[in-house]
Amino acid sequence: MEDHFLDIGDNDLAMRIGVVADTHCPEFLDELPAALLEKLRGVDLILHAGDVGGEQTLERLRTLAPVEAVRGDHDPGLSQLPLKRLLEVGGRRIAVVHGNRSRLLEEPATLVATLTFGLVWPRLGMGRWLRRQFPEADVIVYGHTHVARLEEVDGALVFNPGAVYQVTRPEARRRLQREPNWFEWCWLQVIRHRRDRPVRSVGVLEIGEAVRATVVPVD
Repeated sequence: MEDHFLDIGDNDLAMRIGVVADTHCPEFLDELPAALLEKLRGVDLILHAGDVGGEQTLERLRTLAPVEAVRGDHDPGLSQLPLKRLLEVGGRRIAVVHGNRSRLLEEPATLVATLTFGLVWPRLGMGRWLRRQFPEADVIVYGHTHVARLEEVDGALVFNPGAVYQVTRPEARRRLQREPNWFEWCWLQVIRHRRDRPVRSVGVLEIGEAVRATVVPVD
């Protein structure tokens, strides 16, 4: 995936921010991948867009840099985390949210994806929905979809770094044996039938005269 530039400028003195989402550790991962920690080494700040998995994950990330995190739909044990944050970093306003919406929107999209074996997955205007939630933001960071995405929406950079925990086909089959709820069952069916291999990834934001976002594979 190519870098995405929000505007033009000199980034020589940029602040580097690591952007992480969907670690699910220790929920589904026993520990954070060593490659992830290496990719984040040297950043000035880490943003976590939810589905953290446990306090120990935040503690491990804090050994690298200060961490600002939000709570995802898989984080019932992290009630101290807010559902959204709005930060000012280097003169830019950065919003952080997990990105899960009402199931009135998410369940129909998941059902369509299930019926088409993952060939069609309606996005239902995620970027514009996020922009409406944060009209004051210059950058909006989110997770939840496990799909890396960069787009510019009405002057704001909307950035999903992808997921650290990616559900492989064998993992989907294993989780289906645990009798998940209807919503998770549909999602796992999509994963089980898709042909592509999901790639774990992390993001890097560079905040200076310009704003630059990059998706970095972890695998």
